Amino acid sequence: MAWIPRLWLVLLALAGPVAADYSAHPAAGALIDELVNKHRFERAAVVELLTKAERQQGIIDAISKPAEKTLTWHRYRQIFLGQDRIREGVQFWRANEAALTRAYALFKVPPEYVVAIIGVETRYGQYRGAWRVLDALTTLTFDYPPRAAFFRSELIQFMLLAREEKKAAEELMGSYAGAMGFGQFISSSYRHYAIDFNGDGGRDIWNSAEDAIGSVANYFGKHGWQGNMPLIADVEQPSVGLLALVSTDPKPASTLADLRKVGYSAFAELADNTPVAVLAFDHEAEAKPAITFRDFYVITRYNHSPLYARAVHELAEAIREAHKVPATETPIRRGSTEG
Repeated sequence: MAWIPRLWLVLLALAGPVAADYSAHPAAGALIDELVNKHRFERAAVVELLTKAERQQGIIDAISKPAEKTLTWHRYRQIFLGQDRIREGVQFWRANEAALTRAYALFKVPPEYVVAIIGVETRYGQYRGAWRVLDALTTLTFDYPPRAAFFRSELIQFMLLAREEKKAAEELMGSYAGAMGFGQFISSSYRHYAIDFNGDGGRDIWNSAEDAIGSVANYFGKHGWQGNMPLIADVEQPSVGLLALVSTDPKPASTLADLRKVGYSAFAELADNTPVAVLAFDHEAEAKPAITFRDFYVITRYNHSPLYARAVHELAEAIREAHKVPATETPIRRGSTEG
């Protein structure tokens, strides 16, 4: 989940909680039974926790208008590609050089991409979420029908992780969608991909940058990061045939052979069967197609929006360049081809 400016978080918080005994909600009975019968929770403890939850209208308002669905690429990238965020990314890299180097050795994910994820998600840990995760997940489970099933599952995962990690569920903080820590893991991702990277016996993505770095790199690795291919290249003069291949799905469903049949000639060094997707991005003056590869798709496993993945990629490139030679102004490098 992408970072929300702090002023917006403050305004949402002003909406305030509404008392809601979610243990008495019509849908709560089945949830409580599942937690008790399948996951061996104490019924009284579950009921007590649901009575402590507070309905947050600000959460519903925020999730109804995510930036990934309301902004063009031109506007979206302006949020994340400022010089301050690039400079802070270099500082985060230098402060955590050893952990990032070790994560690269283990998971083959370059440091700049781990840093960029954390930079987009929480501005390197500065904004880790202003909501109780309990309130976020109960509000969205019981009072947000469009995604109630998903958040019900995440609420169960949250209660399981709180028990496993011996944490008080009502005290854990996160985003309006229940994402947590430096890298904003949702509960199921925490349980599956968070790791103890500093060796202290716990997985603390809220307070340990080292654990967060290892967890983000592990997430990418488990989702198939390759690291030996390009990620994205704009097509400046697309053929009609290539435009016909434009998709809204970032999962590669075409190959370079398909693109070559319609006149695309870039990446001649790569095999015909290289998987690609053709996506469209709204730039300042016009929409342009871009060729995206497997690792670009892996980034969208973190957040399904192609805008998000491209922001992470461009921020990663900018941080890498700035890390080599500290500078006030850092050019942002992007691939560009004709086809």
